[in-house]
Amino acid sequence: MAMNAEVSIRTALREGVTRLVESYYTPPFKVANITEDKKEGGLHLMLMCSSPGILDEDAYTIRLELGEGSRLQWHTQSYQRLMQMEKGASQLMEVRLEAGASFCYLPHPCVPHTRSIFTGRNTIFLAEGAKLVWGEVLTCGRKLNGEVFRFSKYHTITEVRRNDKLVLRENINLQPSVMDLSGLGQLEGFTHQAGLLYMGGVGGRGDEAFRKEVIAYLSGVAAGQELLSGVSTGPGDSLVVRILGSRAEELHNCLKAIAGILSFTQPLAYAG
Repeated sequence: MAMNAEVSIRTALREGVTRLVESYYTPPFKVANITEDKKEGGLHLMLMCSSPGILDEDAYTIRLELGEGSRLQWHTQSYQRLMQMEKGASQLMEVRLEAGASFCYLPHPCVPHTRSIFTGRNTIFLAEGAKLVWGEVLTCGRKLNGEVFRFSKYHTITEVRRNDKLVLRENINLQPSVMDLSGLGQLEGFTHQAGLLYMGGVGGRGDEAFRKEVIAYLSGVAAGQELLSGVSTGPGDSLVVRILGSRAEELHNCLKAIAGILSFTQPLAYAG
């Protein structure tokens, strides 16, 4: 049975601590506060889901609003599975950060099953001084089941706007039936890809210093693993990271390490 599900979250900074001031969700979702250190100041929320994955004709809407100066890390519970479909599923995610707010989102890898069809639209609005880390890991499917690039379509558009002006736009459109994903100009033999968008706040470290540090880290990781990576400076104070590999967990760990380099995360023992 297809589900039209919604999640709405609002945070505010009170006495130096980020508080959850509004939480609304419908099945199959639930939001749990998993903040370990209540005095650290940031808020950790986990999106939990009782569904085995995104099903045909599911439509999800997620809206997050971070008040001025608040800090939120938005966690996922497990790998996101896109099940076999006929018509397709969709997800709309909208994030609004007021002045000085910080948001980090590094979801578990996405696993598209055979004949899955998924469309996602992500829009992030940043006020002055707001900071963002936004990551994604996409696998080829259930590799051990022989489902390498057997999905029908995976299409996501992510837009980042600073003071209502578009500064970054990422368009990932993969259709194995009409493009050779392992060929030249695509994944070139790799099966998994990861991406990370970083938008710094005013008065932070320069993007060039961050870029060099991230490149040094990825060079060290690639020395012992089969990874191909690149780091580019984007408009304003942004960085765009791309990594190709063959194992989802490796790529997910890379994104979490990069978020730490960007002085963004306070890792949790049990959170992804």
